[in-house]
Amino acid sequence: MRRFIFLFMLLLIISISTAQTVYQPTSQNLENREWFQDAKFGLFIHWGVYSVMAGGGDYGVAEWIMNQKQIPINHYERLASFFNPVEFDPAEWVLMAKKAGIKYITITSKHHDGFAMFDSKISDYDIVERSPYGKDILKMLKDECDKQGIKLFFYYSQLDWHHPDYYPRGNTGKGFTGRPESGEWNKYIDYMNAQLTELLTNYGEVGGIWFDGMWDKKNADWRLDETYSLIHKLQPGAMIGSNHHMSPIPGEDFQMFERDLPGENTMGFNQTGTISELPIEMCETMNGSWGFNLKDQNYKSSKQLIQTMIKASGYGANFLLNTGPMPNGKIQPENIDTLMVMGKWLDKYGETIYGTRKGPIKPTNWGATTRKGNTIYLHVLNLDEENLLIPNLDTKIKSVVFFDDNSKVKFETTEFGTLLKVPFTKRQKIDTILEITI
Repeated sequence: MRRFIFLFMLLLIISISTAQTVYQPTSQNLENREWFQDAKFGLFIHWGVYSVMAGGGDYGVAEWIMNQKQIPINHYERLASFFNPVEFDPAEWVLMAKKAGIKYITITSKHHDGFAMFDSKISDYDIVERSPYGKDILKMLKDECDKQGIKLFFYYSQLDWHHPDYYPRGNTGKGFTGRPESGEWNKYIDYMNAQLTELLTNYGEVGGIWFDGMWDKKNADWRLDETYSLIHKLQPGAMIGSNHHMSPIPGEDFQMFERDLPGENTMGFNQTGTISELPIEMCETMNGSWGFNLKDQNYKSSKQLIQTMIKASGYGANFLLNTGPMPNGKIQPENIDTLMVMGKWLDKYGETIYGTRKGPIKPTNWGATTRKGNTIYLHVLNLDEENLLIPNLDTKIKSVVFFDDNSKVKFETTEFGTLLKVPFTKRQKIDTILEITI
């Protein structure tokens, strides 16, 4: 009866939510967009019952293991009874993030397997009611984020391999799950909106909702106008983004790119090269998997990740770097080591990243530029010569100095561009930064 009453109340909230025919972001939302663009560096966390299987001995499946290994629901559900992260320490997680220079965290509240990492009242398929741990992970993390001054975003998968009303099936989760080949799609959307209502009413003010999975059924009626209106009604400042690999849809507040710099498509995910005027973000893994994977030891170097973050900043984009915690609640030591190296670099050079916007020169092989007011930071990442020719800027250059020691950089403006002298003796291992005042 308690669950029925709660569901009724949630559906009532949804039904009175007016559709947003023309989305006008609130002043609070616009302020949050500015904060978001200033923040630049976020931590992505993929964590769920799939971490128990640790990738199942394969590369890159991890959080997709239910679909990749074709595990029926009645067997997959047993994983919850093994999920007991007794070593989870939210204070330790958030402190680690702060030391790494991270300004916000985005965590999976529900992934494609349908298992909720929070105390959901409209479903018992969640960590509180199905796992021996029996605690609300999201509440524990949110309380600690509030205490330490870190914003928390919730990832939510629109795709669901578990729910019976996710029907007709999409491109994944077909055949093996044991669900009947029937269902009411609108009931699933109601369920999704009800869980989103829980996330937006039970955890205080959140940074936003990070959607994923719409690509599974591109042509379905997702009732996005209703869902987005609901979110903006419940939390007018919350930002909405969706990893649908398309141009932004009205109602969204930021655009994201999966494992690619904005506008690129080396991974084959991004079906549009369009970079919108909204705040933008790229997400990336530390190895090849989002969830915890014992076999995948192909870790990207801290240098590679820092340089990717710099190039993302050159596009004006945030860098959302992922870790997949272990089933015991600990972060992989390899990931911690990488994050600490990045944090140390940001301690010294963060001024050239935080609070900046895209520079006047698009990121390229040699590096990128970021901008803050009348200062342009030119990041030299890969240059085989001592001379760098850049396009002439639209305004006069007053001075150019090396960021590290404030020594002058020799430069000459010609009809072909501005020639900068960057001696090998002045180079840094990761990034040689020139500070240009205009």
